[in-house]
Amino acid sequence: MKVTEKLQNLLENEIIPDLEAAIDELFAKIDKAKNASKTDKDDLEEMRDMRTECFAMVEEIKRDEMDEEEAEELLEEFLDMKTEEKPE
Repeated sequence: MKVTEKLQNLLENEIIPDLEAAIDELFAKIDKAKNASKTDKDDLEEMRDMRTECFAMVEEIKRDEMDEEEAEELLEEFLDMKTEEKPE
């Protein structure tokens, strides 16, 4: 399996769904509070931007516009992030 395929799978099956769940959770928190803090609004915007970037990466892979080296760097970054966020 090519590195770009591994990256696409990780994005589509883990990263994007995790982001969407976190966005939904934060949006519900903001909606429930009726008056969101600046931090919550900033976090929500940051997550939405990241989700958009992830979708763009998937499209870039599908159009065969991402080289394997770039994909490998991104894959390592995402795997590191996933490892860091897991509770011990």
